[in-house]
Amino acid sequence: MDTLKHKAERAAFGVAIDGALKYVRRDREQALLKIVDLAEKFMGDTFTEENYNSVRNMIQDPDNKWVQYAYRALDELDPHVIKMTALNLGFEAFLHGTKTIRKMREVHQCNIPWLILMDPTTACNLHCTGCWAAEYGNRMNLSFDDMDRIVTQGKELGVYFYMLTGGEPLVRKADVIRLCEKHNDCEFFAYTNGTLVDQAFCDDMKRVGNLMLAISLEGFTDVNDLRRGAGVFDKVMHAFDLLKANGLIFGTSICYTRANIETVTSDEFLDMIIEKGCRYSLYFHYMPVGNEAAPDLLPTMEQRKYMLHRVREIRGLTGGKQLFCMDFQNDGEFVGGCIAGGRNYFHINANGDCEPCVFIHYSGANIHECSILEALKQPLFMAYYNNQPFNENHLRPCPMLENPEILQRIVKESGAKSTDLQSPESAEHLCAKCEHYAQEWAVCADEIWNEKQHKQPRYENYKRCRKNQ
Repeated sequence: MDTLKHKAERAAFGVAIDGALKYVRRDREQALLKIVDLAEKFMGDTFTEENYNSVRNMIQDPDNKWVQYAYRALDELDPHVIKMTALNLGFEAFLHGTKTIRKMREVHQCNIPWLILMDPTTACNLHCTGCWAAEYGNRMNLSFDDMDRIVTQGKELGVYFYMLTGGEPLVRKADVIRLCEKHNDCEFFAYTNGTLVDQAFCDDMKRVGNLMLAISLEGFTDVNDLRRGAGVFDKVMHAFDLLKANGLIFGTSICYTRANIETVTSDEFLDMIIEKGCRYSLYFHYMPVGNEAAPDLLPTMEQRKYMLHRVREIRGLTGGKQLFCMDFQNDGEFVGGCIAGGRNYFHINANGDCEPCVFIHYSGANIHECSILEALKQPLFMAYYNNQPFNENHLRPCPMLENPEILQRIVKESGAKSTDLQSPESAEHLCAKCEHYAQEWAVCADEIWNEKQHKQPRYENYKRCRKNQ
């Protein structure tokens, strides 16, 4: 009965989206308002009436940056891609999936993620300086059946959003598209170097409509190609042009370090990627993971503070840029701290090891030996469940970078083993590289955190909050 009801609701949502998209040509404002009405109908009291009305008020302001952002997307994106994204990322992941996940957290008393990140392969067509994939080569792969099983099991828990990384996931283009076809009710998102994007792949992306890309970029030609190889920047620009011309959804994935932080947040850089068609820019703080990592690439305290304020400036409701930006370290306060360990996501590497985070290479479970749900109940994941948030100051979210004593403790207590594919690294060795940084940032972060009061969210998916809901 629930399955039939779900299918009927998806069909109704699809019809309504079709209607809204047709209405766009006559009245864009009314089309966007219809979409908000749809969200309110299906999400109900998940958000407050004030939240919905705030969005409606914003839509009725033609000078609002985000309204212009939405109009530009409607003008430039393929209609089928818009519809599939609305259905899969909107209806399935945000609406139906969120409700299911919350129920499953109650039933199973463990973390249930909103998305799952997996590595189709360790193989890569580039040989970037400092990347283990360049040395490890095509040694490990998740088979199509492995990935299919992960998605099938994930959907049973309410997970409809899947991210792919590597290695280079587009080395497995055919299987990626096949996965999108088979699970056409899910949204897929690949982190890629962009050099394998061609017209044939764009044709496939348009046809399935449920695949988005985040393309790695670390600055302009000199800085980017110094690490990634001569000519890679130009290949990325070509990929941008192809993706934009075909009306596809893509953005950038940027690792910021002491060496490039100002460049990748500069007006010149941002204006360039916006003009090329990027819809988002996902920023990742450099993590000194691996025995050969370079802690001197960690941002300075002034750079970290700059990044915190700059990203909020870029995406501000007034001013800034028509680009959605997210900083996965400094935005912890908006998601309640660390999102790993299955609280909002977890990582499956190409060997099948279930890791709490793409940067935390320790595990006690493998998908070849257990189900997704069984992995989420293994000791290391339960340690995340029992200890999150790792700090009441959500500007210090990570159990490694900002609270290194915690990761050492939970890895030891859980008996988790290193899964590093190049050179196994102990938690003590990893966390020692973060201790000085954590101490310095604690002073800055506590000062910033204490400057204002913080509103309690209506819903928090921690173990401790569940008792009070």
